[in-house]
Amino acid sequence: MLKRVHFPTSLLPYLLVAPQVIITLVFFVWPASQAVYQSFLIEDAFGISTEFVWFENFTYLAGDEQYLGSFGRTIFFSVCVAVLSMSAALVLAGFADRIVRGATTYRTLLIWPYAVAPVLAGALWVFMFNPTLGIFPYILEFVGVDWNHYLNGSQAMALVVFAAAWKQIAYNFLFYLAAMQSIPRSLIEAAAIDGAGPIRRFWDHIFPLVSPTTFFLLVINAVYAFFDTFGIIHAVTQGGPANATTILVYKVYNDGFVGLDLGGSAAQSVILMVLVIAMTVVQFRYVERKVEY
Repeated sequence: MLKRVHFPTSLLPYLLVAPQVIITLVFFVWPASQAVYQSFLIEDAFGISTEFVWFENFTYLAGDEQYLGSFGRTIFFSVCVAVLSMSAALVLAGFADRIVRGATTYRTLLIWPYAVAPVLAGALWVFMFNPTLGIFPYILEFVGVDWNHYLNGSQAMALVVFAAAWKQIAYNFLFYLAAMQSIPRSLIEAAAIDGAGPIRRFWDHIFPLVSPTTFFLLVINAVYAFFDTFGIIHAVTQGGPANATTILVYKVYNDGFVGLDLGGSAAQSVILMVLVIAMTVVQFRYVERKVEY
């Protein structure tokens, strides 16, 4: 006969969990509920008059060409940022895992960009690619490229993609390096003894073993590209030129705080939240099947 284990009732577990629960309620649940409520309203800029309009804000967004266009830009931007940052971090982690002398210094230098604030990261790239004062437009001029991201939408999108990816490389690098260092050295040494070269060992042995980390970072980078890149875009292009870099999260800000369309902005934030949740569920439902634990 099995005996059930009973633990004495204690207040300590609830006290330990309480700070995280309070933070979640105050900074996520309450603002999300307010956004859902405001998405059904039409308010004036001063909040004096309010009208409950049900789904009228969502209906308007469904026919707004500028809003629908921001969907395509957001998907393109997110895919490029995730692929660039994860690929670069994977390669750098592979090199860092092989370094013996000066490894601590090398890894520290690679981690530093993660400590840079998004707005400051954007400002750094603005200075480097300034059409008048930047060093990179001066170099690109020698190969026949006329760089001016203030006028060229494609160049502006490329600039914010590189800036956002550079900011996220350090974060991805930390996880990839930790995953590679957890792989038993005996497996890699056995592959080397069997005649596998560095590239073959990496592709056939190391990369499959870090697939759980890759899946985790895929989810994190998708959320990062959708939400946390606002500061970079605001500092670099402010959504321009001609809305070429206005992704969903920046359009929420632009319509709500600049255009003072509070109801429409709230509706956009609800759609963005639902979109990210659905994308995360799809990743866990289908992409995780390819992961080898």
